Amino acid sequence: MSDAATDRATGTFLAHRDLLFTVAHEMLGSAADAEDVLQETWLRWVGADQAQVRDRRAHLVRITTRQALGRLRTVQRRREAYAGPWLPEPLLTAPAVARDAELAESASMALMLVLETLSPTERAVFVLREVFDVGHDEIAAAVGRSPVAVRRIAHRARRHVDARRPRRAVASGETGAVLESFRRAIETGDPEVLLDVLAPGVVLVSDGGGVEHAALRPVTGAEKVARMFVGGLHEIAGGLTAEPAVVNGNPAFLVRLDGAVDGVLALRVEDARITGLYYVRNPENRPMPPPRPPDPALRTSSRSG
Repeated sequence: MSDAATDRATGTFLAHRDLLFTVAHEMLGSAADAEDVLQETWLRWVGADQAQVRDRRAHLVRITTRQALGRLRTVQRRREAYAGPWLPEPLLTAPAVARDAELAESASMALMLVLETLSPTERAVFVLREVFDVGHDEIAAAVGRSPVAVRRIAHRARRHVDARRPRRAVASGETGAVLESFRRAIETGDPEVLLDVLAPGVVLVSDGGGVEHAALRPVTGAEKVARMFVGGLHEIAGGLTAEPAVVNGNPAFLVRLDGAVDGVLALRVEDARITGLYYVRNPENRPMPPPRPPDPALRTSSRSG
């Protein structure tokens, strides 16, 4: 490929990079794995005969999806041997992503965990169809199935996810106050304030990966969760702080113990109460930012069937 052709291929790849990264991340739940997929996508893209490519965006999505599918089958086997619960890698995102409610919902820890229960092909079809509105024919080319089969897979995956996904969080002016009360409660160790903002059935999932101490099973119930934070963390270290952040397009905190980062805590807020807490303590899963905030305009807008 000539230098001019390589430059044109580079320009096309960079124009769609945000979309490709987001597709790979939503399929894999790991920014590091998504970056590896993009590297493989780039190598195959510059090696392709550009003159034979009619729809460059579709071609790039196809390459990315196939690479992500192969990697997903590998990482799923790795996660089966993971010590304790596995949580998606926290992805620090810009406030603009959080304002895109649909994208923030699809990238949330809660939904990403539901996607983990799908087969690799079901997950690819669900992400491409439900999150990015990719047409059935285009998905069929990406996953190596017929359009008819893709429609069946999409229906089955949507039904599976709808039966397990948390109720959609509704944006509320009270959310900021809830988060501030939560931050103050865990920093001061005040159990009463913490119980005021936790929903009775709140669920805490912590990921230590066998490297850091974490609950081996989800903890359910406001009182049990409050004891974990007020009792457990304050017994580990006296100086506990929670720095507000946006993770996967949703509210979160960087938790520090005596000044050192202890983990990333993503939250789910519904009806002015915290219903989900996702605490990543495994240092190998520390957050990394995407190359740029994903641009919702890059997603296709034509939904068929």
